[in-house]
Amino acid sequence: MLSVGQIRWWLWGPLVLLALASHFPSQAQGQVPAPRRLRFKVLGSNKLHVSWKEPKGNFDSYRFRYTSIPGQQREISVPKTDTKVVITDYNPTKDYVVHVIAVSGSQQSRPLQGRHKAENGDSDGGEETQPQRLKESPEDVNEISGVDPFVCHTQAIADIVILVDGSWSIGRINFRLVRMFLENLVNAFDVGIDKTRIGLAQYSGDPRIEWHLNAFTTKDAVIDAVKNLPYKGGNTLTGLALTYILENSFKSESGSRSGIPKIGILITDGKSQDDVIPSAENLREAGVELFAIGVKNADENELYSIASEPDDTHVYNVADFSIMSSIVEGLTRIVCEQVEQQDKDIKLRYTPEEPETGAPYDLVISEVTARSFRVTWSHAPGNVEKYRVVYYPAQGGKPEEAVVDSSESSVVLQHLSSQTEYQVAVFAVYVSEASEALRGSETTLALPTVTGVQLFDATHSTMTARWDSVAGVSGYMLLYAPLTGDGVSEEKEMKVSEAITELELEGLIPDTEYTVTVYAMYGEEASDPVTNQESTLPLSPPRNLQFSDITHNSAHISWDPAPKGVKGYRIVWVKTDGLLTEEVEVGPVTSYDLSELTSLMEYSVAIFAQYDEGQSEPLNDGFTTTPVPGPLNLHSSDVTTDSFRVSWDHSANDIVLYKLSWAPFIGGDTKEAVVSGTDNSYLLTELSPSTEYEAMLTAIFQDESESDTISVIETTLARTTTVATTTPVAHQGVRNLQLSEETTHSIEASWELDDPHVENYRVSYAGFRGDHTEESVLVPAGQRRTVLQPLLSDTQYKVTVTPVYIDGQDGISVSALGATLPLASPSNLRVSEEWYNRFRITWDKPQSPTMGYRIVYQPISVSGPALETVVGEEVNTMLILNLLSGTEYGVQVTASYPRGQSEPLIGSAKTLFLGVSGLSTYQVRPNSMCVQWQPLLQATLYRVAIQSTLNGQRQEVSLGGGASRQCFYDLTPSSQYQLSIHTRIQEMEGPAVSTTDMTLPEPTQAPTDPPATDPPPTIPPAKEVCKEAKADLVFLVDGSWSIGDDNFLKITRFLYSTMGSLDVIGPDGTQVAIAQFSDDARTEFQLSSHGNKEALLEAIQRIRYKGGNTKTGRAIKHVKESIFTPEGGARRGVPKVLVVLTDGRSQDDVNKVSKEMQMEGYIIFAIGFADADYGELVNIASKPSDRHVFFVDDLDAVKKIEEQLITFVCEAATATCPSVLMSGNTMAGFRMMEMFGLVEKEYSTVPGVSLEPGSFNSFPCYRLHRDALVSQPTKYVHPEGLPSDYTISMMLRLLPETPQEPFALWEILNKDNEPLVGLILDNSGKTLTFFNYDYKGDFQTITFEGAEIKKIFHGSFHKLHVAISKTSAKVVLDCSVVGEKAISAAGNITIDGVEILGRMVRSRGRRDNSAPFQLQMFDIMCSTSWASRDKCCELPALRVEEQCPPMPHACTCSQDSKGPPGPTGPPGGPGIRGARGDRGEPGVTGPQGPVGESGPPGPQGPPGPQGPSGLSIQGPPGAMGEKGERGEIGLPGPMGVPGGTGSPGRDGPPGVRGLPGKNGPQGQQGPSGPIGTPGAPGAPGPGGPAGQQGDQGVPGPAGTKGDKGERGDVQSQAIVRSIARQVCEQLIQSHLSRYNSILNQIPSQQAVSIRTVPGPPGEPGRRGTPGPQGEQGTPGRPGFPGTNGQSGRPGERGLPGEKGERGNQGVGTQGPRGPPGPPGLPGEGRTGSQGPPGRPGNQGTPGRPGTSGSTGPAGPAGYCDQNSCLGYNVGVQPLPHGGYQPYNPPYNQPHNPAAVAYNNDQGDEEEDEEEEDPYYRGYPPQYYPRQPPPLPYGHHGYHSSPGHSEDVELRSPGVARRFSRDVIGRESSDVIVMEESEEGGV
Repeated sequence: MLSVGQIRWWLWGPLVLLALASHFPSQAQGQVPAPRRLRFKVLGSNKLHVSWKEPKGNFDSYRFRYTSIPGQQREISVPKTDTKVVITDYNPTKDYVVHVIAVSGSQQSRPLQGRHKAENGDSDGGEETQPQRLKESPEDVNEISGVDPFVCHTQAIADIVILVDGSWSIGRINFRLVRMFLENLVNAFDVGIDKTRIGLAQYSGDPRIEWHLNAFTTKDAVIDAVKNLPYKGGNTLTGLALTYILENSFKSESGSRSGIPKIGILITDGKSQDDVIPSAENLREAGVELFAIGVKNADENELYSIASEPDDTHVYNVADFSIMSSIVEGLTRIVCEQVEQQDKDIKLRYTPEEPETGAPYDLVISEVTARSFRVTWSHAPGNVEKYRVVYYPAQGGKPEEAVVDSSESSVVLQHLSSQTEYQVAVFAVYVSEASEALRGSETTLALPTVTGVQLFDATHSTMTARWDSVAGVSGYMLLYAPLTGDGVSEEKEMKVSEAITELELEGLIPDTEYTVTVYAMYGEEASDPVTNQESTLPLSPPRNLQFSDITHNSAHISWDPAPKGVKGYRIVWVKTDGLLTEEVEVGPVTSYDLSELTSLMEYSVAIFAQYDEGQSEPLNDGFTTTPVPGPLNLHSSDVTTDSFRVSWDHSANDIVLYKLSWAPFIGGDTKEAVVSGTDNSYLLTELSPSTEYEAMLTAIFQDESESDTISVIETTLARTTTVATTTPVAHQGVRNLQLSEETTHSIEASWELDDPHVENYRVSYAGFRGDHTEESVLVPAGQRRTVLQPLLSDTQYKVTVTPVYIDGQDGISVSALGATLPLASPSNLRVSEEWYNRFRITWDKPQSPTMGYRIVYQPISVSGPALETVVGEEVNTMLILNLLSGTEYGVQVTASYPRGQSEPLIGSAKTLFLGVSGLSTYQVRPNSMCVQWQPLLQATLYRVAIQSTLNGQRQEVSLGGGASRQCFYDLTPSSQYQLSIHTRIQEMEGPAVSTTDMTLPEPTQAPTDPPATDPPPTIPPAKEVCKEAKADLVFLVDGSWSIGDDNFLKITRFLYSTMGSLDVIGPDGTQVAIAQFSDDARTEFQLSSHGNKEALLEAIQRIRYKGGNTKTGRAIKHVKESIFTPEGGARRGVPKVLVVLTDGRSQDDVNKVSKEMQMEGYIIFAIGFADADYGELVNIASKPSDRHVFFVDDLDAVKKIEEQLITFVCEAATATCPSVLMSGNTMAGFRMMEMFGLVEKEYSTVPGVSLEPGSFNSFPCYRLHRDALVSQPTKYVHPEGLPSDYTISMMLRLLPETPQEPFALWEILNKDNEPLVGLILDNSGKTLTFFNYDYKGDFQTITFEGAEIKKIFHGSFHKLHVAISKTSAKVVLDCSVVGEKAISAAGNITIDGVEILGRMVRSRGRRDNSAPFQLQMFDIMCSTSWASRDKCCELPALRVEEQCPPMPHACTCSQDSKGPPGPTGPPGGPGIRGARGDRGEPGVTGPQGPVGESGPPGPQGPPGPQGPSGLSIQGPPGAMGEKGERGEIGLPGPMGVPGGTGSPGRDGPPGVRGLPGKNGPQGQQGPSGPIGTPGAPGAPGPGGPAGQQGDQGVPGPAGTKGDKGERGDVQSQAIVRSIARQVCEQLIQSHLSRYNSILNQIPSQQAVSIRTVPGPPGEPGRRGTPGPQGEQGTPGRPGFPGTNGQSGRPGERGLPGEKGERGNQGVGTQGPRGPPGPPGLPGEGRTGSQGPPGRPGNQGTPGRPGTSGSTGPAGPAGYCDQNSCLGYNVGVQPLPHGGYQPYNPPYNQPHNPAAVAYNNDQGDEEEDEEEEDPYYRGYPPQYYPRQPPPLPYGHHGYHSSPGHSEDVELRSPGVARRFSRDVIGRESSDVIVMEESEEGGV
């Protein structure tokens, strides 16, 4: 019986031997591999195509041998890049034997040989040929030929015109073969200007001359023209083309010579779509001998009808373009023979006497209109039969002709296109010939345009357009569209008849500026447009918001209604603290009651009018609720010697309690009572007799607020004694003494007492302020009230009332306290309804009644008198009129009282400025000057004046409100002029806006001898905005032919001026590079070329004009790949700015490379002028476009944008916050992932980092392994420190092995490794902490905790935003606000340290300093609003497809889904011929002529080539609109800086949490929770053979129910399929791992772990049937313990229990360590760090494209699997190193930190002494708010493996597997890697 080892060798021996055989190839035939797969293909009657497949391996070249049988052997050397040869002297009757040998140095491979047999089996002894290499051929392959081509050797010369079919049916590939045919044809003749001439025309739908007979003087020039012949495309109109060459090519003016043979050669591939017979007959009758060549689908009968006779020598028809070369020799022989024959016939017919002929002369063009002009000439000599007048558009078009009698010498050409240049040729036609042409040109006038376009009667949805009638029109067309900031708007078109000149435009958007363009239509042709602009009115808001009946909890608001059309109103009110906003929608009412308000709270109210079109701007105002009211009418009654009753009236219905207290007035014990809010009296008892008591009452409301305390003073009665002899008289005191009706100067006192013995009352009063003098008045006994006056304002008084009895004795005095009102000032001054000459002020009235208000207002910014007015007491608003525009006024409002005036309420207000903006001059000439401005939206008229400051010369014009420019003429040279514009709205005119400029001097004669040297230019000073700029700045300048020398000089001046505005040039400031582009880009100098401004400016002046076409896309790519590179001087961490200047539309694609650069954070500005495409500029530039796109009419106007451009560029170049692209817009911030090298192209250079799938498969994330210590110097990341306000934005996921101890997600350390700022996660305490140093230098921490924060620690991906401002820190988790806490403003950081990710707070040594976690995104945005704008599109549970951009590498599953790209097609032919030829040599400079007088404006130039068809005619972009009016006051802003400390509250908040108490006993087992997410498979123990199947085990105890889990992803069917594929491949990989262990001779006990990239959880599969029982295996060695599995999904939260009593603070020490728990689930293996790159393989020879196969039958319908789209679940691919330089600080270990934990040979037990952490320098104690004791080392996945780990990756489509092999006690091991073959096997 075989042993186990023998069986294994029997099974695996062949595999091992096979692997060894493949590893050590045979050496039998040397070391050079042989070529493969020899193939033959016959290309024609004389060409044999031989091809082969390149060998696998290294070689240098090929030796190619062939032998024709019979014949001699021929051999050539073929470079390794070629795998084909063409034998061009192929004889189909011979056999050919071919050998192909690969050569490497002196060695060669075995030959690859083959035999091609003769077609008919016969072999003859044809002539032997000499092989030769041809450098050029149609297939770009090697040709071997020994046959000399035919050459026509004749003394006769000819004029040959070739007519080539260029229709679509040819195709670009076949047209290349046509070019080759023509080249061979031309080569057969002796071509020259005095020899045979060859012209060529190409036709399709319309013919065109490619070159005339006299165009070229040499054969080489003709052949070059043939090689560059462009492909035309179109229909097939052969008849028209034949006529065309008769009329245009065979003419003397085209080079056709009389008495010379004329040959016409037609090449076509199809039947003509018109009649060819008449045209061919005309050519033959004119003496042209015609040859017709048909290819492929040509009509042979049609060829016979065209060609001359005999047909067998003049008609050729071949089956395919590829065999056209087979007829070249025969054709050229026949043509050569016919030329000789024609030459003989002509000489026989030639007679020397010829009639007198000649061309007409004196061409005159007159009577020019838009549609016609007259052509007049002088008669030609001789017997003229008639005149032919041929005319056609100069820019291309079908020629037309007019024929007139010989007696006529004038003709009117009609039905012309307007504004078009026409070429005119007049021929004199004789009996046998036509004369040379008399030529000229003329441009038709423009079509009459409409005039007087007006826009008026604008409402919020309509406006009316009116224009003057134009004679002769067929109608009018109107285009109108809103002017939007992004330039995207829907343009509407209306066409009306010629009778309509007024039209109402409806359905417009409110408060929107519209541009309306009117065209006069002449049939299908339109005149130039006339445009005007007008704005619709905004939706009118309500007016005059008033507040009344304001109480402590309610207010009544009212307003004046909005105009008609309002549906209702939306009322919003909010407290000024901004914590609660309420709103309500009401119908078309004009008042509303606000209720449930808070007392003494300021409220802001906004009212929006609602219309069908939307809502208006708000009407804003505010008010303050009153204090809660105290009880009313407190009085006493039922007075006895020991008691009295106090009673009162309720002041509000929300009083819940009354607090009543009383005490003797002169002092004593105070008693209190709490009375229900429904009671209104209380009896005070147990009082002392004859004692004055003060009772005080306070109302308490539902919100626990308390009213002011009111009091009443009452005196108990005295005990009376009786005298026997007299009747006793009781002296009493008055009751219910009340002080009311308080004013600023009086108080009313009233009381009660019914005693007939009282004679009168003495009322005395004394103030507590001033001299305290007591005054008194006597009141008759019948009167119970009196008014005390005059009193001091704002003073407390004690009023005492004493009854005076008849007997002269005084009764009991009763006193009360009261106070007069202060002279209160108005409050809350508000400004609204600002206009150019008015504004409205509103104020809140004081509580004290006033006599009126005094308003004083005076200009602040200009001198002016103070004006004042007085209004009555009932008024609290005033519209102040007749003010100066654009002027700030100081406003004072004073309240008037009888005793004086209050302090003034002071504020300011400003009127709108009635004037234009952006005033500048342009087109300044010696005698003229133009001015332009940004128009004012509401202006009705402008007064524009120009006045000389020298002699007072003045001109003035009045323009309409839509005007924006004006030119003045007849000015004096070299004079300074002031230009002023007054703006008028109706009858109101604003101040002048002025600018000055000087006219140019008169031009003088240039000096004969220019100065030898130019004076050195002065260096311009830097602008203030650029002094902090630090960036890499590149200017990309258009140098195409359309620029011209003069304009390019202006560009260099612009560059000189712009660069002069910069400050520091060089590595410490701004680096500048310039590139110039046309067909390609040329770097004028690199970023690092110049280190100072002087050298930079000098280099700009040396730039020379390039010339060429306009390939902007290629140039931008050149800048990205060749200038913004480290080699070119590009720096890391500074903004990269590109400025593109161009004057035309690009001839290639600009979108792709521009989008890439924008996505990568480049800031791009685009400047267009002349014919630049604005839409293309928008695509090139960064967003927003209004900041990054500039457009001017010409380079003379570029100066007006220079200031703004410099400002925007320098702002973008500030290094504090560079610009990045976020959500499609350019924002300020830092892409921290790029800063740390965590991007696909650079992560492999960062130690301890691996690439893994993120929250979606298509998002990459990066695992930072334990001790990775990813860091960068702060000076590279934040060279200017942190901004004052910023948002930390991170997308992260904590791992099962993430430690429980706190660690910093990100922090900045100083040079002493002390933390400055950072963000800390505490896994055990479940808290998030932010820390920094404030502006005072004090350390501060802010900790967030709670249920929402705990989500971060659940083990899934989360989006975390921490917004830091000067006053607060706010945490937003998964786009939901978690909390916000106050914070002090931060101080700045030092940049001499480093920034680190994942650093442990309590590091235990050099080998354990950072925590593992996954990081998908990390940005720091220089704004606190970014968190509110982010949509969390990266989280599956929160992603809303409609609101989110498409995911990277995304595919869709719709009907329109496209399949994979097809095979690469063959290269296309050359592009169409450009319009402009090569630039000629510059001529000799002539002398300067005298200066001519200014001529009238020339006619408008011809229109450009037709653009793509659109809906209508688009006008040019309008000028930038002016700044809008100031908006209404907005809603209240966010909460301000917290105020000072308030008064003590009632109950304090709960105290801080106490220390944890002792562990309690274990609770009862809870209900079973849901099954947790299974952990990824860990490293299993060494596997033994399968054992017997055991009995089913007892179910384990159910786990405790966890917290509620988060929302999971919605799994599609495609994802389920993906999981199935992964499971299947995992089974296959596990078998492969067993094979791998055998091949490596590892003992069977050795463990092999398989790690998969976890996919999304799928549905549970059905249970499979049990397999057969395996053999009993030997027991395996115990495996290493795995790390803890992932936590289960938290369960639902239980019902809350009853609140227990507060326990005592626990005191005690930590208990002993518990017994070890049961072994955990298999842990997850960790992805190893990126290994070193292997040695590069030998460069393979690139294969040549094979011929396309025939199209196969359609396959069955497939399905779209989104999960199979390219993502990051395909394993960690090694990427090429980018430009990222990893930063290795001195404390980093020289080895890979990610591998330290796997190479700890000491074990856990020997780690007794902790090494000092180089980072740890001691955090301040507040850094540890609630820090648990450190866990033992090695806890939570920190154990170490006792061996070294090696990783081997095996990849299959869609899944990557990482094999980890533990090597114990071995120094080395041999590894044989099995690779998948092309067929998929192993």
